[in-house]
Amino acid sequence: MPSLKEVKNRIISVISTQQITKAMRMVAASKLRKSQEKMHQIRPFAGKLSTIVSNLTAAVGADLDNDWYTIKRDENKILIVAITSDRGLCGAFNSTVIKTTVRLIQEKYPEQFRKGNVTILPLGKRSMDYFSKRKYPCADLYWGIFGQLTFANVAQAGNYVIETFKRGGFDKVEIVYNEFKNVATQTLKVEQFLPLTFETPVTSHAPDYILEPNAVELLPELIPQLLNVQLYRSVLESNAAEHAARMTAMDKASENAGELLKELKLAYNRSRQAAITKEILEIVGGAEALKSA
Repeated sequence: MPSLKEVKNRIISVISTQQITKAMRMVAASKLRKSQEKMHQIRPFAGKLSTIVSNLTAAVGADLDNDWYTIKRDENKILIVAITSDRGLCGAFNSTVIKTTVRLIQEKYPEQFRKGNVTILPLGKRSMDYFSKRKYPCADLYWGIFGQLTFANVAQAGNYVIETFKRGGFDKVEIVYNEFKNVATQTLKVEQFLPLTFETPVTSHAPDYILEPNAVELLPELIPQLLNVQLYRSVLESNAAEHAARMTAMDKASENAGELLKELKLAYNRSRQAAITKEILEIVGGAEALKSA
């Protein structure tokens, strides 16, 4: 049985740890509220912009000279954008993205990977550390965007992807990230970024937009904006999911610390009771010895 001092030191240590996890949960909750606001603002904007571009693309049709963003090529060179966080202590948030990215390469692009034609664009320090240490081909240019998460910084990464794709540096671009559902749930998403595939069905009742100038001139300007907005939305989704995952992990850690404290206090009381009983027995034994002397 451990001594009273050992048990007491463990109790103090667990209490200290519990205070830290509770503080981290409060910080994560505060950051989550802010990131949720940005995420909820970008969702309808990104959806509406995608619908507009989809309808314009269908309306223009063959009149568009350069529709590079929808043309499917032979999938020889692949770029995978892996969005994680900069820090840990958020459960399986980062490991899920990393494992999915590795599995995606192994199952979908094994031949391209053997030829060295699969590149990782890590957004977040965790993905950068993992893939660079394991010698994956990495475009280590924008992994620190979470240090200052703004549309302008994310657009730099988006423009790099767009321009490289247009030049033929990549034939397909996919994004792996965690989508925010609620505080307790994050959904892993694997989405095709380029070439564009429009989910909104275009019908004969598509809205008749008033355009200035015409759609043929507008589309080359709208497409990069749409792609950058879509990437920014994915990053904001991941950022909100990260704070939610960390809040949940710290809440669970605080609960586990509370359970451990109950066990340690019970062990402490038992050790203390055993020590008291031993002292009483020694006193009684000493008194009996004096009587018989």
